[in-house]
This record gives sequence, structure tokens and C-alpha cells, in this order.
Amino acid sequence: MTGDIQTYTVSKAEQDEETHIETDICVLGAGISGVSTALEAAEAGADVVLADASKAIGGQAVGSIIGTLIGLYSHGEDPYQLTHGIADDLIEDLEPEGSIERISAQTSELSTVLFQYDEVELQRWMERKCEELGVRPLLGAILTDVDFADRTVNHLDFATRNGPVRVEADGFVDASGDASLCWEAGLELREPDEPVYGSLNFLIEGYDTDAVADLSMEAVHDRLAAVGEEYGLVREDGHLMHFSEKDFMLANITHLETPLDPLGYGEMVFEGREQADRTVEFLQVEFPDIFEGVSVRRYGNPGIRQTRWIKSRDQLTLEDLREGYQPDDAVARGSWSVELHDTPEDVHWEHFEDGHVYYIPLSCMVPAGADNIVTVGRCVDADTQALSAIRVMGICIGMGAAAALSLDLAGSDPVYDVDMDELQDRLYDNLERTD
Repeated sequence: MTGDIQTYTVSKAEQDEETHIETDICVLGAGISGVSTALEAAEAGADVVLADASKAIGGQAVGSIIGTLIGLYSHGEDPYQLTHGIADDLIEDLEPEGSIERISAQTSELSTVLFQYDEVELQRWMERKCEELGVRPLLGAILTDVDFADRTVNHLDFATRNGPVRVEADGFVDASGDASLCWEAGLELREPDEPVYGSLNFLIEGYDTDAVADLSMEAVHDRLAAVGEEYGLVREDGHLMHFSEKDFMLANITHLETPLDPLGYGEMVFEGREQADRTVEFLQVEFPDIFEGVSVRRYGNPGIRQTRWIKSRDQLTLEDLREGYQPDDAVARGSWSVELHDTPEDVHWEHFEDGHVYYIPLSCMVPAGADNIVTVGRCVDADTQALSAIRVMGICIGMGAAAALSLDLAGSDPVYDVDMDELQDRLYDNLERTD
């Protein structure tokens, strides 16, 4: 090798040449919902493009350091797994190496199984699975236009740093979190009439990792209620979760009003980091035996809980969750509690009785005015209280499988006309298994 590198001169053309991609299914949004959809669709044999504005996949599960996978198990004395598919692969691959840790959560109101995970290893797992199954990632791609006519999306247009991209597909999945695909298609959406607060999670280090075993979150909550305002803190509950055999802790103790204007997100980032810094000061002063030397290891991106979602063929309601009936078009299930972050100070909880399970119908995942779009995650149509329960990661994985298989069966036909018996047979593990 000589080390000589030759160069040549280029200039931007008047109009960039467009990259044209054809695929079976295009998934917009690469968080846990979108990744689940893409992997399940690829497993079924579909060619899949997974598009996201970020430069890496993982969404809030990674970038917002959620750190805890909830909603995967039922509640009660003998909780069982509600969602399988890629959830099984995830646990089987990451649990032996300690990248995901199974935790038996036992409180007076809640008895279930949840998982703490290493967000770095989760992201690498997602990337490796996409490579293994041939999912094509389109990253750093900003949605600019949706060609929508006669109830059908024909293609999506994106802007990337390497020029415009057009993606044509038979079916589309809106896993954007904000129903961005449906919004750009001009479909009717819903918004909450009152603020739903997000959080900026962060990792802290430099505390006493032995003494933290004696930390009482009840004592932390009591001090937050008593003196939190003096530190500029608004939330009076939250979580501090030490990772076993590691020297850092996840802090979920902030509340931020979620904006929908373009400049608001940046302000949310700044305010979230300021609340994180104030939390560190609070811990240093109020609990010095454990936290005297604590500092921020890493700030996450703001975690957003609810913004916009679709108006569907059949909205899921809190009463539906309470009743727990299994509709004819059930495609996923859950049991996580209502967890509505509707005030700055705390969270409104409504827990269901032990063994209670509710179901998500395909009809609440399909926009009323479209034939070849399925939504997943917090884009689906539920009232504000119901959405606060079903938007958690475990249930989102189940919705991803339902979206993938419904589009796979539908082909070029309207997705809501899919053979429901065949679809539910393919989703049996996520609807019927109790082992």
C-alpha cells in the first residue's frame, strides 16, 4: 500500500437523483414496536424495510434508557408469559450473558415478572437479528411525503443526507410513536385533551453500591414530597434501580410536559437534563450516606408516553380493559396496569385483579380511512387511560407480531378483511398460552 488517496471534484445537481426501493412491508419507526414488526415479518418470509429518522435502531427502548421491560407477564401468584415470538429469542439470547435480568416484582398491589436490561446489548441484539433475517435498515431518514389515494398508501418519500429515497410497498406499519405516517397521509388522529407527561431517564454512578441495598424508595418519595420543590423538582414518585453487579443506577424520577411544536422537543431535552441535575443534588444532600459522591453517567433522550394516535375502526377503552373480554379480532393481550402520567407530581395507577388479562383487537390498530396501514405501540387507538396501560414494551412486542402477520396474510387486500381464524392460529402463543 502506498497511502496515496486520489480525489475528484463533485457538485450538487439541481435535483438529487432519487433512490427507489421496492419491498413487501415498510415499517416506519425502529423502536421496540417497529423492530418487533420487522423481525416477525421477515421471519414470515417478507422483504422488509425498517425506516427511522435516527441513525441507529432501538428507539426509546435504547435512546431513552427505559431500562425495564414490563408488560411481558401476567400478574398474580403464578405469573405466566403473555407474549412470545421475538420476546423468547430476546430472553434466550441475552439472559445467560447477564444483559437482561429477570426480576420477580412483589408489592402489595402488583405481583409479576419484569426484566432490567442493558440498553447497549439490547441494541446490538436488535441489529444482529435484523442482519440475520435480512431486514433492510433505512436510517437517518426523515419522512417528507406520503402518497395516499383511494384508502391506500402507495409509497413514502424520505430525505436522507445522501439524497431523497422513495419506498414502495404492499403494506405499511406506523410504529413512529406519533402516528407520523398517518398524519402525513391526512388521516384523522386523536390527541389527549390534557397533558400527559414524559420523563428523561438517566444513569448515575459514584454512589455506595453496597449501602444502596438498604435504600428505601418510600423514604425517597417522602422526601421528594416534603422538600423536592426546594430543589426545583416536580415529581414526587419515581424509581431508582441499581443494576445487579454493576456500578451504575437508572433514575426515572422526572416529569416533562410533552410538546408537539418543532422547537418544543429541544426545550424538553434541556428541561429534562436540568431536572436530572437537580435530582442528583437532592440525593447528595438528602441521602449522603449513599449518594454523597454521585454524578450523572449518561442522560437519556426524553421518553414520550402519549402524543398523537390514530382514529381507528374500533377504539379500545378502559372499560374494555376492565372487562377483559376477548373480542373476535383479538391479536395481542396484556395485563399491565393503567399508568397515567397526567400530573407533574405523580402517576395515576389502576391495578387489575390477579390473573386478569385483556386483549388488543386488530380493529384498534387499523386507521378508519386506510386499507394497507397497521399501527403499533402508542400509535394505536385507545382512550387515554387504556393507552397508558398498553403502550409498554411487552405488549408492544405482541402488537408488532400482530401487525406483521396480518399484513403478511392480507397481501394486497385490505388488512381488516384478513382471514381472522388463520391469523389467530398463527398468533396462538400470544393469545392462548398460559405456561
